[in-house]
Amino acid sequence: MMAEALLILLGLFTGVASGLLGIGGGALMVPGLLAWGAPIQQAVATSLVAVFINALSGSFRNWQTRDLHPRGSLGLALGGISTAQLGAWLAGWLPSWILAFSLAGLQLVTIYLMGLRRRLAQSQSRLDIAEQSPKQFFMIMVGIGLLAGLLSGLFGVGGGVVMVPLQMLLLGIGIKQAVRTSLGAILLISLSGLWRHTLQGNVLWAAGGLLSLGGVLGAQLGSRTLPKLPERQVNRLFRLLLLLMATYTVIRGVESLSRS
Repeated sequence: MMAEALLILLGLFTGVASGLLGIGGGALMVPGLLAWGAPIQQAVATSLVAVFINALSGSFRNWQTRDLHPRGSLGLALGGISTAQLGAWLAGWLPSWILAFSLAGLQLVTIYLMGLRRRLAQSQSRLDIAEQSPKQFFMIMVGIGLLAGLLSGLFGVGGGVVMVPLQMLLLGIGIKQAVRTSLGAILLISLSGLWRHTLQGNVLWAAGGLLSLGGVLGAQLGSRTLPKLPERQVNRLFRLLLLLMATYTVIRGVESLSRS
């Protein structure tokens, strides 16, 4: 019973962080699952359960409010679905210590990318998706999706931390549209990686369900708390949190390397 309660609390914590800091919960759930005792391959796979559920919930809400952008989401997903399969295969093939060190590297890169996203959001020259050249827009979206899908399958993250700033940087899309488009793509990309991990027997379904339950509740709490906090405080909290997660992931990688 205690183990189940800890999973719900982990989902609640990562959900709050997701809604509060604007990041996907996968970057936090995987280290949390490692601390819970799951091997890194199972932690990566199980994280995708909650990532998928959260993306489904958010995309349905965007569809109801007519804020979903199917063309952009489809372009991202077309690139990401295939590479999510590749990432999931690599996650099962790579030694645990390499996977842990790589995940820690991604967490550190995330700090930079989120800072880049904030700077881009302050730019005045934001374009609407409808203003893009259809062919060029679609090809760039597919390219962004290729990278995001690989990261999703390999590390159990949604890939939004890459998709959002790259859409803003390469296509000049506003941050709100970029977030919504990424969320729609994450729905399909995470499902692709989850399917491959399921075939490999890595998914802990009961744990993933409990994480999803806590995550949905936590995201609502985090999004409601966000307007009440100063932006500088939120930014510092975000950087500290990811730095701590990266440090812990490196420690787990060193432990895995010493046992190999």
